[in-house]
Amino acid sequence: MSVFAIADTHLCFGRARPMDRFGGRWQNYTDKLSSRWRAVVDDDDTVVVPGDVSWAMTLEEAAPDFAFLDALPGRKLIGKGNHDYWWTSTSKLRAFCERNGFGTISFVHNGASRADDISVAMTRGWFYDESAQDGAPAPTGEPDYDKLVAREAVRLRTSLEAARESGGEIVAFLHFPPVFGGFVCESITGILEEYGVRRCYYGHIHGVYALPRTFSYSGVDYTIISADYLDFTPYPVSIT
Repeated sequence: MSVFAIADTHLCFGRARPMDRFGGRWQNYTDKLSSRWRAVVDDDDTVVVPGDVSWAMTLEEAAPDFAFLDALPGRKLIGKGNHDYWWTSTSKLRAFCERNGFGTISFVHNGASRADDISVAMTRGWFYDESAQDGAPAPTGEPDYDKLVAREAVRLRTSLEAARESGGEIVAFLHFPPVFGGFVCESITGILEEYGVRRCYYGHIHGVYALPRTFSYSGVDYTIISADYLDFTPYPVSIT
């Protein structure tokens, strides 16, 4: 029972917004994802997918994307990203999977789930200055980032508390990187350090392939698992 991770699959079987239009590694990305996933993941493994799973706007629109994931080997633990507009309440997500027979998919948001010898703590996180990170001008009516970061910090703490209760090594999975370039979201990194987390996996970043796969900051190893960075091969987190 091994654990893998891959973020930002950006599936679009139910909504025509294919990432192939960006070319490069994104060309024929769903075919690559399917074949490379099957090459490394077995049915008794777990794959953590921390956000930006589907371009769908509603759960019904997302159904073909989740059918695609459900047909792949392994148990899938799905987290929330900034583009997962289909996301709704936990009860509705659970009912959606039951209604469609998606037996290998479950959702982890502001909580944790045990997978093999690790405890998967997962939440979205937040860039402290998202507009600067994306290289885009600040939007009109700029949001209160201090308030947003404080909210996400509370959610992270809730996830880590749940992970601590389930036992095993606590491994954090966030959609947004807490550290990127010269930016550090200390409200997030401080909590990871407080709970003794030694490994944190993140996505969201695309098209920047010169980044080191893993770097260390204040005793925590941060690893990028965006799908295009990984060339659509799930990354091993725990191999048994």
